[in-house]
Amino acid sequence: MAMGETAENRLKRLKMRSWRRGTKEMDLILGPYADAHLAEMPDPMLNAYEALLDENDQDLLPWVLGQQAAPAPHAALIALIGTFARARFSAE
Repeated sequence: MAMGETAENRLKRLKMRSWRRGTKEMDLILGPYADAHLAEMPDPMLNAYEALLDENDQDLLPWVLGQQAAPAPHAALIALIGTFARARFSAE
């Protein structure tokens, strides 16, 4: 969290970064995930999510799709995001 940033502003910033990734595919995966889960995440998980947002979309997409193994620091969160995305897309 940036110094002096409120929890509310942090959530808004992370949601914006989730919806404005640079590739439409990651916008459609991370945006809905952020909307559904960020507000209930404890700080350590928010920190992990924020670190994940620093990764390139070209790396994130194959991790989420299960085409490549995610690095250990991101593996648990990527698994949650992938499960959420698969459930969401299969329901549509």
